[in-house]
Amino acid sequence: MRLPTPSEIRALHARHAPSAEMLDLVHTHCVIVATIADRLLEASGADADRDLVRTGCLLHDIGVYRLYDAAGRRVHDSYLLHGVLGHELLAGAGLPDVLSRFCSRHTGVGLTRDDIRTQHLPLPPDDYVAVTTEERLVMYADKFYSKSTPPRFLTADAYAVHVRRFGEQKAAAFAALRAEFGEPDLSDLAHTHGHTLQTAPPPPRSPRPREH
Repeated sequence: MRLPTPSEIRALHARHAPSAEMLDLVHTHCVIVATIADRLLEASGADADRDLVRTGCLLHDIGVYRLYDAAGRRVHDSYLLHGVLGHELLAGAGLPDVLSRFCSRHTGVGLTRDDIRTQHLPLPPDDYVAVTTEERLVMYADKFYSKSTPPRFLTADAYAVHVRRFGEQKAAAFAALRAEFGEPDLSDLAHTHGHTLQTAPPPPRSPRPREH
């Protein structure tokens, strides 16, 4: 399988981005996630196709463009749709399913049919779960850099606190990824890009023991 080059992927981003600002936000995010994934792969020694991982990272968020119009207004209510929309976009561009799946399989730490049913999520019923090592690595690397305003990096501890809000099962899934791929050192990337590195809040203080 021939993988698209980084320049071809950037051209695909440019073709679908509704504005130059959105192109910069999303494509930069994808490039940074690719850097994080490469570091994780190098440090963990995971058995994965490095070129496929990089390609998946560079493509995974392309569906975000379909959430907005040229004026920056949201045209879809739910951000969760960006993965499915990206999968559809890449399939429509003639890219193979092995690449389209990086879009629909990277949200959170995976969304199942049961999640969609019980949480009434606005997604077609399916299991949007990373299966291959490459898919899991792209999904995991994505957790460490947010496109929030302003963008920010997150430590593994910070994301662990965030994901626990969605239940212990999701927290356990993130812990398994953390054990599989390790934790990236993001301090230099945060400095280079001028973004905050968010760490987990300190644990609550234990009450001072009473004297007897």
